Amino acid sequence: MLQSPGEPAPHSRKYLVRDRIFGIGDDYWIEDEHGRHAFLVDGKALRLRETFELKDPERRVLITIRKKMLSLRDTMTIERDDKALATIRRKRLSVLRNHYRVELVDGTELDVSGKILDREFAVEYEGELLAEISRRWLTVRDTYAVNVVREDADPALLIAVAVCVIRLAERERGED
Repeated sequence: MLQSPGEPAPHSRKYLVRDRIFGIGDDYWIEDEHGRHAFLVDGKALRLRETFELKDPERRVLITIRKKMLSLRDTMTIERDDKALATIRRKRLSVLRNHYRVELVDGTELDVSGKILDREFAVEYEGELLAEISRRWLTVRDTYAVNVVREDADPALLIAVAVCVIRLAERERGED
């Protein structure tokens, strides 16, 4: 979860994400709490599976998100530098439908729980809060905030995790 070497620490820790992030071919900016461009979402048109890239303000690819096509349960993958970084799926044997597990390739596991479809949930590592996702801070319609709490956490990864669990929850509920 630490920042990648050479990655600048972000100036802001709260990011505003448009709700319908998976528009085909849809490109838009995720802004920080001061209205500055923080990440560019590049929706890839004409793909067989859902794919988008999260880019920095200089348009360098930071994260690629893909829907895994062949899996028993809905699964999404996050890649960095064309290498798998994380896999996200609903937590097995969970009484709560709104509980997801993020498995990083290094063996680290993150828990995501809360009211996913309401955009009110948390991302935790071993019980420690990494990020809060919420609409309650905002008056902007169809937008939610990703508030990165832990200083050494990777904002791009946490934004990607939030987007993935929302998409998985929507698909499970039949909002595809």
